[in-house]
Amino acid sequence: MALSLAALLPHSPLLVPEIGKANYSFLEKTIAAYEQIGKKLAEAAIDTIIIISPHGHGSHESFVLNVAPDMSPDFRDFGCLQIPAPTSGDAILVDQIKNALRPDFPIELDSQSNLDYGSGIPLYLLKKYIPGAKALIITTANNLDPKAQADFGARLSGVIAQRNKNIAVIASGDLSHRLKKKSPGGYSPKGAKFDNRLIDLISEGPSGVEAILAIDKKLATEAGECGLRPLAITLGMLGGLNWVPEILAYQTDFGIGYLSVDFKFN
Repeated sequence: MALSLAALLPHSPLLVPEIGKANYSFLEKTIAAYEQIGKKLAEAAIDTIIIISPHGHGSHESFVLNVAPDMSPDFRDFGCLQIPAPTSGDAILVDQIKNALRPDFPIELDSQSNLDYGSGIPLYLLKKYIPGAKALIITTANNLDPKAQADFGARLSGVIAQRNKNIAVIASGDLSHRLKKKSPGGYSPKGAKFDNRLIDLISEGPSGVEAILAIDKKLATEAGECGLRPLAITLGMLGGLNWVPEILAYQTDFGIGYLSVDFKFN
């Protein structure tokens, strides 16, 4: 069974009602995007959800695969002390990826039962739609360029195609953190320039991928983004497929670009 679903979703802590509280309703378009993807996960009877995070544990030089047998989101840094029910990891898939991609790609194994917010938030919000599914958390090799991320994704899709399972991939990442004066990273005019450029290229479908992977590094750095590398891995996984993008939401209410995209394919 090949890849069944692919999406890009943001990981704002405010999307968790217990954290967002009064600010939660401001992200209603993004919340609706999560609901749409969640329903598609349920319809596809997903067996394993792969979440690609830019904020996980491990080296920036390597792709990190979480081999913990059980894992839960950890929101204590955001004042939410309740630990959600654990999700089982997919140890078989981890082993298959490791065996197939080493030594061509730098890969580390980690065993973290408490998930970073980049993976924990999407898993928390989507798990209710696929309560029996396993999870595989992959952390990007942040010191490698987008092209290397896409190459990793292309090889990863080959491993997935050999499994008789329904598998989804969620690229977890935000666009610019510097869109407004109140933004976490302060304001930069390059923030909106980066976001607009990336959205335009995603909207082109497969023909825009090469340009996405070649986005100017200085522009991305100045924008303060964290979604380009998870997106690049996902685009690599979609290579060879005739996919069509559906922009589900783009919100900038809190000075950060929250983009939600469904990469639709047959």
